[in-house]
Amino acid sequence: MGEVLLTTGQAAEELGCAVTTFRRLIQAGVLPGLSRRGVRVMVPLGVVQTLRDRAAAPLEHLQAREIGVLRVDVAKPVQEYDRQWLGFSASLPPEDLLKALRGWWRCDAASIAAGGVLPVTLSGYVVAVLTGLKHWEKDNRGRHGFPGAALAGYVTDLARPVKELTAPKAADRELADLLLGTRLSSHSGGTIAYVTTQPSPA
Repeated sequence: MGEVLLTTGQAAEELGCAVTTFRRLIQAGVLPGLSRRGVRVMVPLGVVQTLRDRAAAPLEHLQAREIGVLRVDVAKPVQEYDRQWLGFSASLPPEDLLKALRGWWRCDAASIAAGGVLPVTLSGYVVAVLTGLKHWEKDNRGRHGFPGAALAGYVTDLARPVKELTAPKAADRELADLLLGTRLSSHSGGTIAYVTTQPSPA
């Protein structure tokens, strides 16, 4: 008997999310084992179950009481002086991915810097981690960028997950390893959300 395959609609229902939310994971190239049946993309049931049962990010291990979360879309081409892409895709080379993620957003830059780490989420899963956030710049639109940011790591396969740990510092690689592939829900009207890392006292 062959592997059970789900349509994107069935997969989204299994995960309790919108179809458009699930399709971002497909478009970003982080789901293995995809196939096509006519115009439909089919997803292995095992992959969907793995994502459904994924543990939440262990934020309690972080030192800061609050961190920023960068909520991105699938990488799209842009024509800007310092980058060609905006957003996340597993197929981007690390140097392009870093440029696509390190700015420019409306945010409380000091809070992000104080947090020391910026998880990048796509459809609620951590797909990349930025560190090196101590210094920031502000453009004429009132948006902030972090020119010294480092790409500590990113995922190429969200199901297993397969992590590429790219930070020069061992501590940053450990941080990326801790967070990559986990589920991290956040709520914000904009690109940057803020989450507390310590559970509220009873």
